[in-house]
Amino acid sequence: MKRSDLAGLTLFAEVVVHGGFRGAAKAIGISPSAVSHGIANLEKRLGVRLLNRTTRSIAPTDAGIGLLARLGPALRDIDAALAGLSDVGDEPAGVLRLTLPQSAADFLLIPHLTSFHERFPGITLDLHVDNSFTDIVAHNFDAGIRLGESLEQDMIAVRIGGDLRSVIVATPGYLASKGIPQSPADLQHHNCIGLRFPRGLYQWELAQDGKEIEVAVEGSLILNDGNLVVEAAKSGLGLAYVFEDRVREDLAAGRLVRVLEDCCPAYPGFFVYYPRQRQMRPALRAFIDFIRQTNRGT
Repeated sequence: MKRSDLAGLTLFAEVVVHGGFRGAAKAIGISPSAVSHGIANLEKRLGVRLLNRTTRSIAPTDAGIGLLARLGPALRDIDAALAGLSDVGDEPAGVLRLTLPQSAADFLLIPHLTSFHERFPGITLDLHVDNSFTDIVAHNFDAGIRLGESLEQDMIAVRIGGDLRSVIVATPGYLASKGIPQSPADLQHHNCIGLRFPRGLYQWELAQDGKEIEVAVEGSLILNDGNLVVEAAKSGLGLAYVFEDRVREDLAAGRLVRVLEDCCPAYPGFFVYYPRQRQMRPALRAFIDFIRQTNRGT
């Protein structure tokens, strides 16, 4: 192995992470043909095929998987060292890559972005809003934001907000027509708007007689966006189980009404998490401290 192979190895890692030549090319800023040519040259120099190519997909071979398992930590250390150069100086600086769900972006970040950039003009936030459970190590994120119940293993987690509560809501018109549910069991008689996560259809997490229960609801509509679930509920379609913060104004204005309030307990809110073995960059420390301060008590 020669030091000149480092560029090719980095290229190989990007192809695997982004699932193909086009994704890697877009991330790096070169053409797909240049990526393909670089991988071909690397495989020729190493004398082993690293990628299986078909017309529909690209996937690492067994040799490629083994190489990436040993190569990944070294490349991440190099990235961290280069990123750390941006942090040298009086103020934290550099690009901070974060993955977070739409709800965290809506509630915790978007309202405070102007203040953050005024305080830390040298930090560029590269936010990847994704409701799936992204592997932050494999995809080279500095950190992620998730609810406490869905944190990845072997991570350091820092709480950045207070407890959250979800509520079951519907329009007054819908409830007048279909009736008001008196218990979780009554939900089977209602049109419940479903929410699909990457891991499957969400089961409503409720409480009954002091015990946590999960209710598999049914209805005529399933969505994968919390904002659209609220809009569907406001149209009178049926019951929705959503973050209270997302419908607070609608509840105050009477556009929506909450039901089964006693069955909707509070739960731990959002956490920033990052790899235990990775040294924290000053930019990430500045971000965590800022978000904790701005969302204190929420």
